[in-house]
Amino acid sequence: MLKIAFCDDETAEIAQLEELLKEYAAARGQEFVHTSYQSSVELMADIEKGERFDIMLLDILMPGENGMTAAREVREHDTNVKIIFLTASPEFAVESYAVDAWYYQLKPIRQEDFFRLMDSACAACSKEQTHSLILRSKSGIVRVELEKLVYCEVMGRTLTFHLNSGVVLESMGRLDDLCDQLVPYPNFLRPHRSFLINMEYIANIAARSITMQDGAEVPVPHGKYSELKNRYLSYIFDRKQVVL
Repeated sequence: MLKIAFCDDETAEIAQLEELLKEYAAARGQEFVHTSYQSSVELMADIEKGERFDIMLLDILMPGENGMTAAREVREHDTNVKIIFLTASPEFAVESYAVDAWYYQLKPIRQEDFFRLMDSACAACSKEQTHSLILRSKSGIVRVELEKLVYCEVMGRTLTFHLNSGVVLESMGRLDDLCDQLVPYPNFLRPHRSFLINMEYIANIAARSITMQDGAEVPVPHGKYSELKNRYLSYIFDRKQVVL
């Protein structure tokens, strides 16, 4: 069930969005939980308390703190929410890219516009939820797409996630639990008790270590080389990658 936030200072606009969501849910056979805010201050108060949404429809021209400023603050806590700006003015369209907005929609909002926006955002959310991890890191709640995870290392109770972008995230947890969650994904391999790696990013396997494409070296325990090499070869053959 997706969580939606509406933020608009006009009561009539909020009522319209709520009615459109009701119509959309009925038409698509989906259920949503939504929360409505009449100021960005109210929205940010909940965000700072840990509230998270999948999709946020945010008015830009509001008294006090405008929607663009609020979106920048939201991004400090949540990099994954799909932000859709609703506005009567096109002047902030370029600026919306700076906060990674999902869409910039001019008012008035027609049913066909709303349905199109929701179809696109919901499809993206569903895809991410299927192939992603939700981490509670120092920067807030982060959704990590599995295809971007290069490897994970555990030290004590801290899991360190290395992404293909060079970003490193830390979260509390057990590597055993992470491995259990990723059993359905054959590209993940645990070559060492302290490491879980994505075989898509292996650059080289040797008797003593596995070198990842980012240059990181993962130790290979004594006597495990043949088993790990065979697991990797089996994986790449299944993927029909060429081995010379």
